[in-house]
Amino acid sequence: MKIFVASIALLLLVAGCNNTPVKQTYFGDNTFTYCKTVKELNEVIKHVGFAPIVASRNYAYANIAAYECIVSGYPKEFNSLAGQINGLKALPKPDTTKKIDYEFASLLAFCKVGEAVTFPEGSMQEYVDTLKQMAKNQGMPNDMFSNTIAFADTISNAILAWSKKDNYAQTRSASRFTVIDSPGRWVPTPPAYSSALEPHWNEIRPIAMDSCNQFVPPPPIPFNVTDKNGLYYKQVMAVKNGVDSLTDEQKHIAEFWDDLGGKLNVAGHVMFITKKFSPPGHWMNIVGIASTKAKASFRKTVAAYTLTSICMFDAFIQCWDEKFRSNMIRPETVINKYIDPEWRPYLQTPPFPEYTCGHSTVSSAAAEVLTKMYGDNFSYTDTSELEFGIANRNFTSFRQAALENNWARFYGGIHFHPSCIVSNDFGKKVGEFIMNKIQLEKK
Repeated sequence: MKIFVASIALLLLVAGCNNTPVKQTYFGDNTFTYCKTVKELNEVIKHVGFAPIVASRNYAYANIAAYECIVSGYPKEFNSLAGQINGLKALPKPDTTKKIDYEFASLLAFCKVGEAVTFPEGSMQEYVDTLKQMAKNQGMPNDMFSNTIAFADTISNAILAWSKKDNYAQTRSASRFTVIDSPGRWVPTPPAYSSALEPHWNEIRPIAMDSCNQFVPPPPIPFNVTDKNGLYYKQVMAVKNGVDSLTDEQKHIAEFWDDLGGKLNVAGHVMFITKKFSPPGHWMNIVGIASTKAKASFRKTVAAYTLTSICMFDAFIQCWDEKFRSNMIRPETVINKYIDPEWRPYLQTPPFPEYTCGHSTVSSAAAEVLTKMYGDNFSYTDTSELEFGIANRNFTSFRQAALENNWARFYGGIHFHPSCIVSNDFGKKVGEFIMNKIQLEKK
């Protein structure tokens, strides 16, 4: 806290020497606080157990709310997303006669929207109270404190009103996926045999894409287990043989990128769930790692989180549109039915069709954003999985990380590698499209 006070004092001293007005902020030099706030939402999502695609919705709307607070405070540096993304109209402007800490407002807006999008009220209240106490401890004047809270609420309410028009609520009562046990078609997998997850997600309004089917991948390799020289049978055997001969390094890669969210463990009559981060949660962590290493400003950090979360949100919509168009069977089901009934993948198979791969799609989309924000050949150590007892991994670039994820799904035995390659290509297409469409920083 003394560091914060000293930073503010130095800022005001420099302003006095230059005789130019400076925006006073009690959080502006503390990028870590925003990263910690995103991580806090990550923790809530993990414990509540939301599906990865639903989690992407939390991150996207929360970051957009935070970003729009930053835009209001720094209009000469950043462009509003209003008019750039689907359905978002001009947002309320702050009263320039009132003192507002826009970084503090972004933190509060992030928490309010992140919680309200799908969580029960109060799930982040304790953390919000610590942020408010931090502001008080920094010596934030009462008028600035109350003005900031009021402004954060104004932006949050506008973003929440916009979020409610994305068709999410309507899909909660949509029909369940019909399981048809025909050759090549997806059916539930062990151990939970869960119903297909979010079969209507392509009905959700994209944030930036024109439609769910703007980027339609080529059809998957046709199902055919009778032709042992055919491409389909070869990719099936590649998964089986690959899992049966995994090296320690390959196991580490598979575990590191598992990100299942909730793994069902079965031991006799005892069942329990192990909770971890989902794919978007993992990449939110990577944004924080990259922003910290790059020593990015608070403002640029918010922008990086926002653009990354938007790309992942839309990438999931693109992917889920294809999943429930092709409805392809998982490797585990094929191998158990036609080759070896006792075979099991290294990772637990998630409950939705195989083609295309969700993790590969969102990972490549996120990697494109971070490459644009922080450059190619940006080496970093990913510490995201250490809290789950999985050793860190080092990467020379974000794209290298996305490509490793492709192999992770194959090593895990839950995807055919050709599917992951296509997914990587189309996630990149989504990322490139969004980066060309959305301009955050003013030139």
